Amino acid sequence: MELKLHRPICFFDLETTGIDVAKDRIVEIAILKVYPNGNKESRTWLVNPGMPIPEQSSKIHGITDEKVANEPTFKELASQVYNMIKDADLAGFNSDRFDIPLLAEELLRAGVDFEMGNRVSVDVQTIFHKKEERTLSAAYRFYCNETLENAHSAAADTNATYEILKAQLDRYEDLENDMKALSEFTTRKRSVDFAGFIALNEDGEEIFTFGKNKGALVSEVLEKEPGYYGWIQNADFPLYTKKVLTGIKLRKLNNKF
Repeated sequence: MELKLHRPICFFDLETTGIDVAKDRIVEIAILKVYPNGNKESRTWLVNPGMPIPEQSSKIHGITDEKVANEPTFKELASQVYNMIKDADLAGFNSDRFDIPLLAEELLRAGVDFEMGNRVSVDVQTIFHKKEERTLSAAYRFYCNETLENAHSAAADTNATYEILKAQLDRYEDLENDMKALSEFTTRKRSVDFAGFIALNEDGEEIFTFGKNKGALVSEVLEKEPGYYGWIQNADFPLYTKKVLTGIKLRKLNNKF
């Protein structure tokens, strides 16, 4: 089925030096732009990240320091990348949680005022996770290689859940066998910024999700502790988080007049 488009959409993917949105850099970017009339154009750029590419990352994507040594930096490519996506919606696989946040950081770092407010994003991974079976029976079959008998019996379901968690800890070495850590891993926040430092509470108000002001309203913190804004702006937070915080601060100032 062909896509019904009212404006272009750019499918894109990044290969990077790592998975830290604030600190890691792009080493390759590919964009496929699809137009409402069905026409397509694609571009792929290798990028010199300006930092060493960790060996574990090179093992994943095959891009080494030597391969990108003579390639342009992202700052040198930023205008080409932005010109390709500026009139388009965005799509990718796990793009909402990784590719778009990291691309935003790179563009802002290069002096391009990237904004998501005038576009939408489609994360194909989320569709996959929502549409394919994600039941307890399916998880038990996948992780434990067994059929769940008496599904929806409380006793059977609780025992299966226990066995699944143990199997997940066996399967995923990066999962810490600690309940506090697992709780944090499985908590989902309604983030305002990409990195999740600012989220929405149940009333739809922006709150901080970290540090001494965790759970506090951003607007109240900015009023009571003016220096907190400056600290975040000068600290090692993602640029998009700083941009969002500045927007909240300006909105609060405008509401006073």
